[in-house]
Amino acid sequence: MKDLVGKTAFITGAASGIGLGVATRLAQAGVKVMMCDIERQALDKAVTDLKRTNADVDAVVADVSLKSELQAAAEATLNRYGEVHIVHNNAGVAGGGAYGSWTDAGWSWTIGVNLMAVVWGAEIFGPLIERHGQGGHIVNTASIAGLISGSGNAYNVTKYGVVALSEGLRVELAPRGIGVSVLCPGFIRTQIVDSARNLPQRFAAPGPAEPRPAQAGIETWLGNVRQRVEGGIDPLYVGELVREGIEGDWPYIFTDNEFEPFIEARFAGIKAGFDRIRGREPPH
Repeated sequence: MKDLVGKTAFITGAASGIGLGVATRLAQAGVKVMMCDIERQALDKAVTDLKRTNADVDAVVADVSLKSELQAAAEATLNRYGEVHIVHNNAGVAGGGAYGSWTDAGWSWTIGVNLMAVVWGAEIFGPLIERHGQGGHIVNTASIAGLISGSGNAYNVTKYGVVALSEGLRVELAPRGIGVSVLCPGFIRTQIVDSARNLPQRFAAPGPAEPRPAQAGIETWLGNVRQRVEGGIDPLYVGELVREGIEGDWPYIFTDNEFEPFIEARFAGIKAGFDRIRGREPPH
């Protein structure tokens, strides 16, 4: 995928944040982009703005936590552009909460958007890339929280899953001419903290929420995250990195080095676990 001109990309969560940054940079590189999002008004504005730059972009609305809607979005992409070469499974939500504030609905929503939509994105679009024989690339948005987890919340669990899925798919799809990258961003200027604005009704609580002991801590945590996100990295810069990652077939795409020491500490802890049993012979 070194020559992107004339290729077609499908991007979820494309109305704002990282998805819009990637759509913008790919369009500027000559890629035709089908932009997918659940938020129709924001999506329409994003497409209108990009078309003013002569970008070849279009839009499809979908709730990616529903496989049928993602399938319909794929069909809309083929109807509009004929084929697809690049897929960026990017849509994500900050749902679930930490231990003490879990709900089944919160887990279902977060897993549906952050993990299952990525699984389905590969399942649905992989064969579409294979069939034209021109090669292609899949980018899956995880998070730096997919490599270091400071909480047992659903968000981190799903992001670890996206990393594992991407690493496995990279091995499986390489012989089929499809590269796979996992994007592990740090704090980016997005609307992730306010993702509940797009919470589907089927995941909403049936009645008034009961107070939970951990709620005050969650609000504090969200406030800290919001502050970091508001002062975060420009999504357009992330878009440049993703474009370069596609062209260079990078296994991992990072946005900054802030959390590198924490990842090194995690790997050191894992190695220490092996060192503790080194030399022992397990019984057979």
